[in-house]
Amino acid sequence: MEHGSFSDHSKSTFSLTDEDHTMANAVRFSLNQDPRVTFSGYSIPHPSDNKVNIRIQTTGDPAADVLKDACQDLMRMCQHVRSTFDKAVADFKMSQPVKSMNID
Repeated sequence: MEHGSFSDHSKSTFSLTDEDHTMANAVRFSLNQDPRVTFSGYSIPHPSDNKVNIRIQTTGDPAADVLKDACQDLMRMCQHVRSTFDKAVADFKMSQPVKSMNID
């Protein structure tokens, strides 16, 4: 849910439900890599609430578009980490000699 101004789309606060510090900090990191972002931060209103508020201020681009781009960048980073990990596991398994496996 977006909480922003109808007159200035470059400043908005977004509420993400069922999320915590893990997701919010990753999104904040991705936002801070974008040169269009002048400020990004997050807060958790109350520890018992499963809700995160992310505040974004940009140089003029709509904050919703910048958030969408940051989430897509974060998704690509996660896909890269996953594929690199899977390749490393496959390479490790291929490097082990067959005789060292316990095959009875």
